[in-house]
Amino acid sequence: MKTYARALTIAGSDSGGGAGIQADLKTFAALGCYGMSVLTALTAQNTRTVTAIHAVPADFVVEQLNAVLSDIGTDAVKIGMLHAPDIIMAVARTLNDFGVQTIVLDPVMVAKSGDKLLQDEAVAALKTYLLPMATVITPNLPETSVLLGRAVETAADMPQAAADLAQLCPGAILIKGGHLATADSTDLLYISPTEQHQFRTERIQTGNSHGTGCTLSAAIAAGLAKGLPVVEAVSAAKMYLTSALQTGAVYTLGHGHGPVHHFYQYWQ
Repeated sequence: MKTYARALTIAGSDSGGGAGIQADLKTFAALGCYGMSVLTALTAQNTRTVTAIHAVPADFVVEQLNAVLSDIGTDAVKIGMLHAPDIIMAVARTLNDFGVQTIVLDPVMVAKSGDKLLQDEAVAALKTYLLPMATVITPNLPETSVLLGRAVETAADMPQAAADLAQLCPGAILIKGGHLATADSTDLLYISPTEQHQFRTERIQTGNSHGTGCTLSAAIAAGLAKGLPVVEAVSAAKMYLTSALQTGAVYTLGHGHGPVHHFYQYWQ
């Protein structure tokens, strides 16, 4: 009897379809995983802005987790927008209760439009309860700066920042370089003091970059769900996202930041 590679996303809903739960499920499907979802918040969102956020009560987040994990289970979890401290603590407690081992944490704080998605008081809870559980964390430079409480802005800042984050997270650290003021985009994957990897890609000129962080972390989770080691999962995810950005650049959708092309492998 065949089994699916199972991937669960715990994140917010993007009504515009480009990020959040919607982007994660598209990514799981494109990469051959059976996707499941636990909603932590609803957003009224399009390519230009987030007009409203409605947090899902923490006890109902737990109900969703219990329903999925007690029956279907999962091979990997991707965590995105959690919004509030009580949701963060509830997610951490429930994943621990079910013994979930493979967790990709994308510490989502701000939408592409600039709208805040994580309450200020939730940052401490994220550092205390979820970073220690993560297999991989995927902060961009602004998120790294918030987590460390200091500015991390250049490629030269990234190695020390990764080493400092490793004091909070025993797993792998992927600091994303999309915000670097450079011609290319370089991500740094920190495994240990003696093992680090750089992933350098040409910066793609596109207005369609909404959901890139969600898509990358979901793709990493998909790779881990299928049994890839961390370095291979990150490498494969980077290639997938780069192609999704390249092929999506020629499309027009909405009037702001459009989405990447999650299904470029199947239709153009």
